[in-house]
Amino acid sequence: MSNNNNDDTPDLPDMPDAPPVEDMGDMGDYEPMAPGEEFVGDDFMPPVDAVAQTGASTGAAATSQATVPQVVVDNTVEATAKVTELPSYRTLPHNLEAEKALLGAIFTDNRAYERVSEFLSSEHFAVAEHGKIYEAAQKLMENGQVADPVTLSGFFEGNDELVAMGGPVYLAELAASAVTIINAGEYGRIIYDLHMKRELIHLGTNMVNEAYDQGTQESATNQIEKSEQQLYDLATQGDHEGGFVDFRTSILQAVHMAEAAHKRDGALAGVTTGLTDLDQMLGGLHNSDLLILAGRPSMGKTALVTNIAYNAAYTYHKTGGEEGAVVGFFSLEMSSEQLAARILSEQVEVSSSKMRKGELANDEFTRLVVASQELHRIPLFIDDTPALTVSALRTRSRRLKRQHNLGLIVVDYLQLISPPPGSSDGRVNEVSEITRGLKTLAKELDVPVIALSQLSRAVESRDPPRPQLSDLRESGSIEQDADVVMFIYRPEYYHERKMPDPDNLDKLAEWQEKLEKVKNIGDVIIGKQRHGPIGDIRLSFQGEFTRFADLDPHHPSYEGP
Repeated sequence: MSNNNNDDTPDLPDMPDAPPVEDMGDMGDYEPMAPGEEFVGDDFMPPVDAVAQTGASTGAAATSQATVPQVVVDNTVEATAKVTELPSYRTLPHNLEAEKALLGAIFTDNRAYERVSEFLSSEHFAVAEHGKIYEAAQKLMENGQVADPVTLSGFFEGNDELVAMGGPVYLAELAASAVTIINAGEYGRIIYDLHMKRELIHLGTNMVNEAYDQGTQESATNQIEKSEQQLYDLATQGDHEGGFVDFRTSILQAVHMAEAAHKRDGALAGVTTGLTDLDQMLGGLHNSDLLILAGRPSMGKTALVTNIAYNAAYTYHKTGGEEGAVVGFFSLEMSSEQLAARILSEQVEVSSSKMRKGELANDEFTRLVVASQELHRIPLFIDDTPALTVSALRTRSRRLKRQHNLGLIVVDYLQLISPPPGSSDGRVNEVSEITRGLKTLAKELDVPVIALSQLSRAVESRDPPRPQLSDLRESGSIEQDADVVMFIYRPEYYHERKMPDPDNLDKLAEWQEKLEKVKNIGDVIIGKQRHGPIGDIRLSFQGEFTRFADLDPHHPSYEGP
């Protein structure tokens, strides 16, 4: 390149037979370069002094001749054109060969359908026409008829899409594409897996679009929970990993469970509650079971389940994990501090009321501090997030299971769980969906789940007001999904409210006599148990310390299990 200070336009590179600039035709929207500017690769890199000249000589540059940009590559100046690279187009995951091979295998031998019938349906095919062919063949085979190109041709005589693909000729081609029926199951799994990936892409796209939507009133947390629920539903729909288990496997599992109980002197096969009579009646809290503990307000539901949770976690800590369980406690009603205070009150035998009011004596406070140093090692995890959904419970429980080997889940209480986003089928259906979700969670993680539940006011219209299954509030599927349904009933609570006129000494004496018999007594009524008998368990209740314990066998109210 020559340096001519009298010309604002750089010289053209020496090229053979280069046409003059004025003969290069229409340059379109091409704009001339600034004086001294060099074009390097895809970027203009004007010298610093040229930047100032550009602003001053804008008018002159507009009237000067257009020039060809120069490219400096390895110190060589070359004329070049910029090439724009277009992104490659991506199609949704699919495998037409697998779909054709599966349909052909079914046409060749209808028994191939049995290898995929449990998990594959028509909507799993990427080609809608293949799904229609599969559905038509399915109907014929389930009616005991043969499904082949001849019997299926009548189904598609008026189907324009299939006619466009070739009609009966295409059905014959599908039959001819079959290689072997041995691989039919594998073809079906490929089709199903690709369908899941397409659905996953669809969910991901919706998640992104909803997150970008600035006009929505839905919070990010709700969007996350809804997406988690959709992902879980996608993961569990059409799950083809299940199926029959041979009786030998089931027998061995039953023997192992009996062996575990035998090693504990026949006492337990599940997680201990820390209450002897209750453990004997239930055999412990069994894995994959949903247990409902119901009662009217002030009966002590939270106190009892807190005692059970602490006893299970404490036993796990003391035995090095051989017995008991790591506990996850979802407290939707009380804060974690209030639950911890109840446990401290129970263990130190200090009134929880005095703790709240700051009325502890020095020695009581000292005992409290000493006990807290030991209790903080107990594997009891509390989540007091309000209004959780079942999806959120599931996500957090999975994490705790993975990180700390979760062995028992407690939910306080069932009616405070939020329904899934978008659910508006009535409260009864919502509660039914929640209980089904809790039962599914128990089976998925293979841990017992205890859920507290309120009772309707109908129980108090009876005398005595002992609860029963029909009293379950917003019942529906609560008693149906639960493996164990227990009720907590304290006759002392109701008898105290029947105090007669103090002037009537005879009735007052009779009332006091009955009160002494039921004082500090709590009945656990087992109204349903899939694995064993039903009946009543009588426990000691110390309201001052919010503690349930085994009743002294010498107590006049003790009846035994």
